[in-house]
Amino acid sequence: MAILPITVYGDKILRQKTKPVESITDRLIGRIRDMYETMRNAKGVGLAANQVGFTHSLFVVDLKGVEGYEKFKPIVFINPEIILHSDEKVIIEEGCLSLPNLRSDVERAKIIKVRYLNTDEELVEIEADDFLARVILHEYDHLIGKLIPDRVAKEVKSKLHDELKMIKSRKVEIDYPITPL
Repeated sequence: MAILPITVYGDKILRQKTKPVESITDRLIGRIRDMYETMRNAKGVGLAANQVGFTHSLFVVDLKGVEGYEKFKPIVFINPEIILHSDEKVIIEEGCLSLPNLRSDVERAKIIKVRYLNTDEELVEIEADDFLARVILHEYDHLIGKLIPDRVAKEVKSKLHDELKMIKSRKVEIDYPITPL
């Protein structure tokens, strides 16, 4: 397993839609393991493939380090599809490994239903709420080329401008590897 550099704001791959996974191979399983190791090293709870330079439509989630989720089993979402959003929305502050040190309030659905393949190539459907729903929606956004600044009001985004500029130029202090300029 390897710790991979995380792509950050300004890296083109973060704005590209990912491609469906055609088949689950040993190579892909190795990449998924690397993604988990990278995410945990950066103290994240989710990581999308394009955040580590892969173009596949998949992300990993592990919430067991979060209070109330200690018994959570890590999940790999391959070719995920959000099939239901609740009308009820919740606004909570979010961060992102690709936006180091940046935090902003983001409105998301309280409850969702997601369909995805697991590593055994079985189609799975789960309903998620609260924090798990938020993490899934955040990681899914990465797969369609969206980031936190795309989910906030224009006036909030303009306040984030200087921070985004610092991230893009790699003038941020963090304790995990990121892609070079």
